[in-house]
Amino acid sequence: MTFGAIYLASCNARAMGPMKQPTVSARLVEGLLSFAADNGAPRDALLADADIPSEAFEDPDGRVPIGDYQALMARAKAATGDPALALRWGEAVDMADVSIVGLIMNASRTMGEAFEQLQRFNRLALEVDTVGAAPRFVLQPERGALWMIDTRVEPNAFPEISEVSFARLVCGPRRFLDKPHVLEVRFTHPEPSYRQEYDRIFQCPVHFSQSGNAMRLAPDIASWPVALQPAYVLPIISRHAEALLERIAEEPTVRAAVESRLVKDLPKGDFTAASVAADLGLSRQSLYRKLRAEGASFSQVVDDLRKEMAIDLLRDRRTSVAEAAYLLGFSDPASLSRAFKRWTGRSPRDVRRRSSGSGPKSG
Repeated sequence: MTFGAIYLASCNARAMGPMKQPTVSARLVEGLLSFAADNGAPRDALLADADIPSEAFEDPDGRVPIGDYQALMARAKAATGDPALALRWGEAVDMADVSIVGLIMNASRTMGEAFEQLQRFNRLALEVDTVGAAPRFVLQPERGALWMIDTRVEPNAFPEISEVSFARLVCGPRRFLDKPHVLEVRFTHPEPSYRQEYDRIFQCPVHFSQSGNAMRLAPDIASWPVALQPAYVLPIISRHAEALLERIAEEPTVRAAVESRLVKDLPKGDFTAASVAADLGLSRQSLYRKLRAEGASFSQVVDDLRKEMAIDLLRDRRTSVAEAAYLLGFSDPASLSRAFKRWTGRSPRDVRRRSSGSGPKSG
């Protein structure tokens, strides 16, 4: 989709009328609140002015209407006296510090894989209306260049989202890459008074009042390695992986080998029996046959592992139901809820309430 096509589609989307208001992860909002407080803004006053209850941050599944997030951003900028606050927040705070989205991207093997994870997990952090319900970011080759295009509808209504997103996508990888990955940046909003901050942070040509928000990337960026941290993005997943490795050492079953592989691949959502078999040096039919000899099937192994890890993730309470769903390779939270009901007879949130000591006790 070209810049012009995105602009025309945005106009058509606006003509269709208002949509259901998107939401933002409460943890992302709390990250902004903490950054503003660190820069001199009164935390409690900001919350009160933005009409966001402090209880919103106590629930891992907490969401905040994007309108309240926008109000908090405006008040934070005013309270700190820093019109470039959003841009500097994106520069200073890695996505991994405020959302599981960043953890998963950082655990990717290549920049191409990190982009795929961004596509899959981005809405966990921030929901936005996009052109034609497209993914938030799309890669578009154009005249020999590679562009990452932000398909958000009406970006100028809340340009700080573009500032934060682009600054994080530039400054985060810069921490481990040894060469520039973003070669040019375009914004739809007019040039602001703090233009020099854009030049300092992006370190490449920056253009304003453009037909689309986009970044021109290094053409071969997809193959660049990330290797920022181990592939296990949460302590719980790491614990499962270590236990499986110990099980393989003690009793080298095919099932344990399959589980060990699945622990790494579940968060990516791209595992298949054929891919797991190939990693183990087997054909798919050989894998099926060996699992049958151990009294198991591939689908059963996947289901049992998901159940075990889901219960651990939800009892931990640091992972939201939506995050748990994607970490376990489900297409959406509803799919996890259906599976959890089948496994336990309860909903994921019910298990979380019981594990925290609130709600009715089981008899």
